[in-house]
Amino acid sequence: MKKKDIHVVGAVIVKDHKILCAQRGETKTLAYKWEFPGGKVEQGETAKEALKREIAEEMHCEIEVGNQVEHTVYEYDFGVVHLTTFYCALLEGDPVLTEHVAIKWLPKEKLFTLDWAPADIPAIETIAKG
Repeated sequence: MKKKDIHVVGAVIVKDHKILCAQRGETKTLAYKWEFPGGKVEQGETAKEALKREIAEEMHCEIEVGNQVEHTVYEYDFGVVHLTTFYCALLEGDPVLTEHVAIKWLPKEKLFTLDWAPADIPAIETIAKG
């Protein structure tokens, strides 16, 4: 049986040369793994529209979505995740924890110190080279 394709977007939010990292809660799949905040792309949305909506819903702040960082396809046991990450700038508000248990602002050299969800790792490698 073919696994479900899940299209998701992630925000690489940069502020003062640091990047926002978010830790998943214990009730989520991949509990306590770190990720770039974001979520599923809904029917009829572009990736950038989905990202703006998800960050507004999840973190109560407004972002400007910039260039694509990476597109990764990663097969988990629950489905095939197609993750597109974008560089983003914070326009308004400070990120609030609604779905995550912790957030950290880290310089790109320190991103590898966290335990990331596998689909996010190629984006981190791209950012580290940038």
